[in-house]
Amino acid sequence: MPFLIVLVAAAAAVFSYRLLEGWGARSWIPAVCRAAGWGVVALLLVNASCPTIRPSVRPTVLLDASLSMQAAGGRWTEALAQARATGDVRLVGPMRGDTTPSAGTSRLAPAIAAAGSGERPVVVFTDGEVEDADALPPDLLAGTTIKVLPRQSISDVALVRVSGGGRLTPTDSLRIEVEAQAFGPAREWKLGLVAREGARVWLRGALKLDAGGRGRAELAGPLPAVPPGPHVLSIELTGASDPEPRDDARNLVLTIVPTPGIVLLASPPTWESRFLFETLRDVAALPVRGYVETEHGRWRRAGDLKPVTLAEVSDAARRADVLVTLGESSGTPATRARGRWLWPGAGSRPGSSGDWYLSVGPASPVSGGFAGVAVDSFPPGTAVADLTAGATDWTGLTAQASRRGTVRPVMLGHDSAGIRRVIMGVDGLWRWAFRGGSSEQGYRGLVSSSLAWLLGGADSSAGRARLLHEVVQRGRPVIFEWNGSGPPAATPVSLSADSAARSDTLVFDGAGRAELILPPGTWHYRLTGGGQGTFAVETYSDEWLPTPRTLAARDGADRSVAGRNPVRSWLWLFGLGVVAFAGEWLARRRLGLR
Repeated sequence: MPFLIVLVAAAAAVFSYRLLEGWGARSWIPAVCRAAGWGVVALLLVNASCPTIRPSVRPTVLLDASLSMQAAGGRWTEALAQARATGDVRLVGPMRGDTTPSAGTSRLAPAIAAAGSGERPVVVFTDGEVEDADALPPDLLAGTTIKVLPRQSISDVALVRVSGGGRLTPTDSLRIEVEAQAFGPAREWKLGLVAREGARVWLRGALKLDAGGRGRAELAGPLPAVPPGPHVLSIELTGASDPEPRDDARNLVLTIVPTPGIVLLASPPTWESRFLFETLRDVAALPVRGYVETEHGRWRRAGDLKPVTLAEVSDAARRADVLVTLGESSGTPATRARGRWLWPGAGSRPGSSGDWYLSVGPASPVSGGFAGVAVDSFPPGTAVADLTAGATDWTGLTAQASRRGTVRPVMLGHDSAGIRRVIMGVDGLWRWAFRGGSSEQGYRGLVSSSLAWLLGGADSSAGRARLLHEVVQRGRPVIFEWNGSGPPAATPVSLSADSAARSDTLVFDGAGRAELILPPGTWHYRLTGGGQGTFAVETYSDEWLPTPRTLAARDGADRSVAGRNPVRSWLWLFGLGVVAFAGEWLARRRLGLR
């Protein structure tokens, strides 16, 4: 087609000279120039095009920068060299500013989706241990080249789980549960355990792996004489001479408090106080202490009935996070607890005796504790008190006398000025726990869900934001949750470790959470406006542990595409037209033509 257009234009130019200008011996020079110029103009007007193949550009290389790439047996150096030789390298997941693997998770789907939206080929270098491989759509993978460099098999023993009490009083015993896992042909089967704070050893123990390479142990003993406040323990495997020592130690943050977090006061002691105290100790993660007033003004510690002074009772009640009161104590001490749980007798004993069968109220914070249980078949309450629900109160339980008559609220909850209160107006719930079976589980569900709601009140000691987890793995974010009144607002925070200090700002998302990513160490933080605490970033990461490969190597489809190249994109063609018309003008001037 382009040749035909040029031929027609050239013929028209020549005939224009022969028919209109008069043909002479030297007329062929301007005629050729006009033919060339008219041919160029004709091509540009039609914008003819030629088929062509667009060559592939330099590919975008996504390099998995999760910690597993630099674990023992990992092939980070080899992957980095191959990636740089293949195309333009972009690291996926590392901490801001890092050029080495530092991501605590292996997630490639967002990066592959973003790179695949362009026209450049996409090449991924990874060890194949990807957490979100199922989130990669097949059509996206079809155009992506996956290069897998699997880590080499090693023999390793790792501490995969450590758990223990978060808050303890000086008289409590410390119990730490430890679980270890061997990978590959483990060489060590009997290992030592030590829990230390710096150079000071708190507990020692031993751990033995079974034939499947798993082992569990418990470190238990009294607390050493340490000052109140947060303490970061390092629980370490000893004698495990494996090539990956970074998974041989875990951290645990313990807070030693002068008084327990949950305090129960009973005056006088009853069956209700006994079963409630035992259930609180079973379901609560905080230390629980109970006191009973056996005689007027004489208090004893629940459990061992050891006599205690009124000053100890008052101090425990004043410092408690949740204060539970049963009966009428002689001068209940003041408290700054963020949760109050008042059981029958707090003001007056229930006066309507009989068999009161209970039902779960409408949607409330405690309704989830009764999921799947038939509350109306549990032993009935023995008496109820008159409770009136306010406009903002929620009703957790209702009661009917002998399953007939008026439905009366017997459990109310209220949140006011950051202090949460639950008021019970029924007696005899201890029989749920005494009976066992599903009714006992219902009683435990009632206690645990009520306690969770009471502890959800604003913690004044935490300030405007509180830590969601006191220990996080390396490469994962430290999460703060908004704890202040009103909508979340950006909050400056100062952070310090043994050899580092930094300032940052907590920016909360729509869910009221803010994230910071920090290097391993023990960090102390202080929020502007009040609130401080301690957390630990472990050297340990799940990325150090070998996991099955979920992403296989594959060759992506060639992104070279067929297309057409229009003549208007040829810059030289415009130059040819200018030269042709300029040459015609010069030749005509020499011939004496205009």
